[in-house]
Amino acid sequence: MAIANVKKDDLPINEQIKVSELMVIGPNGEQLGTKQLADALTLANYAGLDLVLMNAGSDRAVGKIMDYNKYRYEKQKKQKEALKNQRANNKDMKEYKLSVKIDVGDFNTRKKNASEYLVKGHKIKVSLKFKGREMAHTELGREVLEKFAEELDEVSIIEQKPKLEGRQMTMILAPKK
Repeated sequence: MAIANVKKDDLPINEQIKVSELMVIGPNGEQLGTKQLADALTLANYAGLDLVLMNAGSDRAVGKIMDYNKYRYEKQKKQKEALKNQRANNKDMKEYKLSVKIDVGDFNTRKKNASEYLVKGHKIKVSLKFKGREMAHTELGREVLEKFAEELDEVSIIEQKPKLEGRQMTMILAPKK
């Protein structure tokens, strides 16, 4: 393997190891003791495997005799599985922005899109930003948000009631089970 091919997250193997002596762990997990680098490489070659530097930062470097390609493959497989599980657990949240003076057509379009998103099993965040003198009548904004939640009542439940944060009022809707 050429040194130019080494990625930053790859571990040094065989001739890439630059320590003089290291603690060697055998292919089955047994400790073989502290060995010189040349002896450890000989052991790895005899077993037909690679010597991989697992921990160089401690007071004593640790090298393991293993099939490095298999190790990398298993590691990538675990990372993909973890990412897949993370996506499944972390459903997307989509934000829908309304206004106090929203038109009926705009309201219905957002309601239809939000309904489709909720049916897929995602949560939605509905926000409403007050402009200028609208701040004097925050109850009008609350009514718009409550009407939006009421229209989506058959596919969603209110996870977080409308609350005012500065000039913005937000509400979170979750899909019904």
